[in-house]
Order: sequence, then structure tokens, then C-alpha cells
Amino acid sequence: MKKAVVTCLVAFGLSLVSHAQATDAETLAKEKYCLSCHAVDRKLVGPAYKEIAKGVDPKGGEITVERLVNSIKNGSMGKWGPIPMPPNAVTDDEAKQLAEWILSL
Repeated sequence: MKKAVVTCLVAFGLSLVSHAQATDAETLAKEKYCLSCHAVDRKLVGPAYKEIAKGVDPKGGEITVERLVNSIKNGSMGKWGPIPMPPNAVTDDEAKQLAEWILSL
């Protein structure tokens, strides 16, 4: 019985950590103005994050964490349409956190 309770508490704790990480990434996206051009579930200026999370861009390129980090940090153009995404003022860790969050949606 004790082991089951510990397992349940660990699972609950992991669930809270996962939710907290997602909330932190969403807060970071707001702070870095990512949500000015992107929304989670609909196209704005740029594609919806859920569209990006499918893992393939409209030209058939695979979207990985590394590729997304590069696009976030350096900007990109032509993958999702004619409007370029400018480089974002984020650290490597922030870009990775954002990329992992986007791909988790």
C-alpha cells in the first residue's frame, strides 16, 4: 500500500512539474512577444503553434527542436509564407524551452 501511495504522489508531482514547465514556457512566449504573431490554435501573422507541432512544415521539412531553436534565435523566412519571422532576443535555454513547448502541443 505504501509503495502505491508513493507512486501516486510521484506521478502527481511529475504532472505538476510538467504543467509548471508548460506554464513557464507559455509565460516566456508572452514575455518575448511570440504570441503577438503566433497563437496556439490558429494562424495569426505566423502559423499556429499546433500546426508547427505536427512536425512538418508546408514544404515537407521536418521540424525538430534544434531546427525550431535556430528559427527562434535567428529568424526564418519562406517556410510558412512570405512574411519573415525576425530573430528573437532569447538565450539558447529560452529558445530550447520555447521549442520544446511548441512541439509538445
